Amino acid sequence: MKAFRLDELEAERAANEGAYLQFLRERNMSVGLYALNTGEHDPQKPHHQDEVYFVVSGRASITVGLETTEVARGSVVYVPAGVAHRFHHISEDLRVLVVFSPPEA
Repeated sequence: MKAFRLDELEAERAANEGAYLQFLRERNMSVGLYALNTGEHDPQKPHHQDEVYFVVSGRASITVGLETTEVARGSVVYVPAGVAHRFHHISEDLRVLVVFSPPEA
């Protein structure tokens, strides 16, 4: 078993001064913590993997392809591989768990 605490992951991510911290990598998936602060720009480009976002905290909009929806704590969003997507209109600091399958390259 591998177990993680969100507060420890956030501290490690912040210490590494990056928006993304991959904290689990297995044969069929990887998991990370993604952080964008209020008003920040999301620089993502389409990925080669399917991904699932689980919003841990914060509030924003996300556009996936041509569809846009608002997200907040508890929201889950699926993004198919190769589809353009980004968070925007971030009105509260956003913390998101990201699951990639297969693992992010």
